[in-house]
Amino acid sequence: MTQVKQAVILAAGLGSRLRPYTDLVPKPLVEVLGTPILHNALRNLEAVGVREVTIVVGYRQEAIRASCGQRFGALDIDYVESTVFERTGSAYSLWLAREALLRGDTYLLEGDVFFELEALRYLAVGEAQNVAAVAPFDASMEGSAVVLSDNGYIAEFRMKQTAANLADGSPQLFKTMNLIRLASPDLRSKIVPYLDDLVGAGAVKSYTEELFARLIERYGLRLAAARCDDLKWYEIDSEADLRIAESIFAGRTGHGAKGGVLAQLEEGAR
Repeated sequence: MTQVKQAVILAAGLGSRLRPYTDLVPKPLVEVLGTPILHNALRNLEAVGVREVTIVVGYRQEAIRASCGQRFGALDIDYVESTVFERTGSAYSLWLAREALLRGDTYLLEGDVFFELEALRYLAVGEAQNVAAVAPFDASMEGSAVVLSDNGYIAEFRMKQTAANLADGSPQLFKTMNLIRLASPDLRSKIVPYLDDLVGAGAVKSYTEELFARLIERYGLRLAAARCDDLKWYEIDSEADLRIAESIFAGRTGHGAKGGVLAQLEEGAR
């Protein structure tokens, strides 16, 4: 499989649920065990051969520019500014980076996920051109989830899922880790054109999960799932999430997920 040389990171949001940590810095610069979330992502991208990164910035963008600069290790950094980050969703941020998407195969990352290097390497295994990192959805999670087909592709997205959706007889659900590898032909023929249509129709509050759900359902996008059940990762939206991520990466709990480790922490505190 061709080595991916570029990445887009969405890092424009307010991070209001992570206050007071985000009062002074944007969420991607909040630290997990002394390492900013964004720096961890950049170092992992550099390790798998990426050389150009486009970061979509908004809230307290000057802090991200100062922290990462135009050059981070071997990475050349470019910035795209969202001036309407307070009232738009992640799909709009992705649309702002469309020129980068049209340049070739791309890793797409959300700027609030702390993850270990192997997650990116898993995206390069196999013959699939478009691949998303996923992990099992458990009873303490909520939000969007995916169902996989028998051959390991994402068959559908399901929004606003909770423990109630894990009843016996239901298909197994997986949580997307917001780490995706996207191939140039589909970026040019499906993804960017649909982003243009979405924004043109005024759907600027859409999220990337909604984008990919529609692309799979309506336009036949094939998005394979790289199962990362054994890897450490955590999506950090709140102070509780931050504490769990610290415990995971300090080795005090099992491998990550947006969920079950919370019960492990509570048990350990008794």
